[in-house]
Amino acid sequence: MKALMSEKLAVLYGGTSAEREVSLNSGKAVANGLKQAGFDVQLIDTQDYCLSDLAKLNIDRVFIALHGRGGEDGCVQGALQYMNIPYTGSDVLGSALSMDKIRSKQVFQAMGLPTAAFAMVEKAQYQRETADKVLQQLGNVVMVKPANEGSSIGMSKVNNAEELHQALIAAFAYDHQVLVEAWIQGPEYTVAILGQTALPVIHMETPHDFYDYAAKYSSNSTQYHCPCGLSREDETELQSIALKAFNATGAKGWGRVDVMRDEQGQWQLLEVNTVPGMTETSLVPKAAKVHGLNFSELVTEIVAISAQDRA
Repeated sequence: MKALMSEKLAVLYGGTSAEREVSLNSGKAVANGLKQAGFDVQLIDTQDYCLSDLAKLNIDRVFIALHGRGGEDGCVQGALQYMNIPYTGSDVLGSALSMDKIRSKQVFQAMGLPTAAFAMVEKAQYQRETADKVLQQLGNVVMVKPANEGSSIGMSKVNNAEELHQALIAAFAYDHQVLVEAWIQGPEYTVAILGQTALPVIHMETPHDFYDYAAKYSSNSTQYHCPCGLSREDETELQSIALKAFNATGAKGWGRVDVMRDEQGQWQLLEVNTVPGMTETSLVPKAAKVHGLNFSELVTEIVAISAQDRA
């Protein structure tokens, strides 16, 4: 750890994705936490920034606090890898696969992990009657999600074919592939992962139809429960499923797995997040606090894990 503390770190944040504002908040919090721990930290907004300039700054390691496209999908990971600069979190494959909601669900299915029925709709091949066929396949109520966006951006719940048609058109503005998922009626949970440890489960409650962007970032009515209220057996089972999902997509270092429990009591995996929100009040820090780590200790552990993973 002593050698690690002598490293010069860069926190990459901001960027150009639809999650830029969230990333700006995460990056500032991470940089402050690392400085409190004693690290030499430089905060860099990657919007209009040439990553090759990192070499001129003699950066030893990068903490990636970029959410969404360009930062969470393997792009910046590949650039850093090419420049031989160590970084936190998942590598190129783990980042890209986890970011793609459709392909990660295909991996869950192949691994025998529980996830709701779904269909993929391609923008280039979309026709109006596709909406009718998808509803017949998945039921009358479905969720529409752009395949490669985070923070619930572009997502919507629909109840009929015309609503699905309009939701798909809206989602195509964000992505050329859209996930349509059978509606899951039930509570939502999230499991933070640190190394190979699943942290205490958080149960989210919102009066919204689902845990959307507003519920995450601007609502005063969203409630977070940690302890989550599950029995010890159920929480242990959920942590195990979440860790298996995290490893299945090749994710590494740290992240978060989102899960719901349907009306039959079955767990249904939603997605793996490889660079989840990291403000003082975000979900991963909430779970880490219950686990016994304050924010500064959490970001220090993420850096330490990155050194172990790529030693």
